[in-house]
Amino acid sequence: MASEATELQSRPRRHLDPDVIPLDWAQVTPEWMTAALQSRLPGVQVKDVEIVTQDDGTNRRVRFGLSYAQGSGPPTVFLKAHAADNRVTHLRNGNLWNEARLFASGVELPVDHPIVYKAVVDLLGLDFLLVMEDIKLRGGDPRDGTRPMTPEQVAHGLRALARLHSRYWNISPSTHPKLAWLQTWAPTEGWQSGLRRFVPRGLERGAAFLPAGVQAFTADQVVDTWARYVGTLATGAVTMTHGDLHIGNTYVLPDDTVGFLDWQVVRRGGWSQDLGHFMGSALTKEDRRAHERELLEIYRTSLDVPKNELPSADEAWLIYRASAIYGLTIWLSTLGTDGWQSRAVCEALADRFAAAFVELDTLGALEALGV
Repeated sequence: MASEATELQSRPRRHLDPDVIPLDWAQVTPEWMTAALQSRLPGVQVKDVEIVTQDDGTNRRVRFGLSYAQGSGPPTVFLKAHAADNRVTHLRNGNLWNEARLFASGVELPVDHPIVYKAVVDLLGLDFLLVMEDIKLRGGDPRDGTRPMTPEQVAHGLRALARLHSRYWNISPSTHPKLAWLQTWAPTEGWQSGLRRFVPRGLERGAAFLPAGVQAFTADQVVDTWARYVGTLATGAVTMTHGDLHIGNTYVLPDDTVGFLDWQVVRRGGWSQDLGHFMGSALTKEDRRAHERELLEIYRTSLDVPKNELPSADEAWLIYRASAIYGLTIWLSTLGTDGWQSRAVCEALADRFAAAFVELDTLGALEALGV
């Protein structure tokens, strides 16, 4: 990695317009970075930029070290853009420009998240760019499926989630015109085509640990059940959902505040998709069994919504039980890919959601909801 970064930095740099997305991180100049930072840091002038780390996987990511000729700013920033190989997948799923559009809109997100200094939406180039805060400078500890949270940390995250959902409860293009582009959750063919391709391999790879209640399903039955659940997310009270709130898109600060990363799947839809994906991925199976009812009640009672629209404890429990199919399908699919996430992460999360699917009787919950 270090030799690759050194080689990139040795290439000649040409001046880029500040709204042009660099195709090669070595094209990023002090002038370009100055323009990117000045919307939030007026008067700052970057003296030099240096590639510190680079990780081009499902997206292109790079951390730059910065020094300043004038003013002061962060010593490092994080840049994120699409990887060319995955643009068609993100376009098919409706996720290509969501995160950049969200931060370019300037709307309030009442949760901890990285500061975004610049967001570029490139419709013709099928690309986007974010210049973001490096949350490690605040002591942020990015988590993944191999490093679960404590129930207390999950409670912090659920209170934050309740703030987000309350802020955008009953969202529509008329109530929030800056978010009129926000898609409503739907089991689209774009989503299903990818799931039907990779879930079969995920079931094969998970055979050693998946419970019999999951192994009894064919891949098509898993995806069909996923589609039944996702179809419910457009009904009833809808809100802004993060849309991909598994533990790998979170971080924990030193005071146990939980922050949310990677908003590419942001959607309009029912609250349970966020809650179920977060809680089911962030807790060990043992902690979920011991604390899920208590944690669900923390979320429910933290909602600040019209009293007649607040789900009762029984209603919330039923809807939550139905949500396990979402995480199960997504992580079986991811387990069926090569390189989207590490094998250890995929197995940990598929295992957690498979257990939840069986223990919460997700099929029975869907039937009780009439879907």
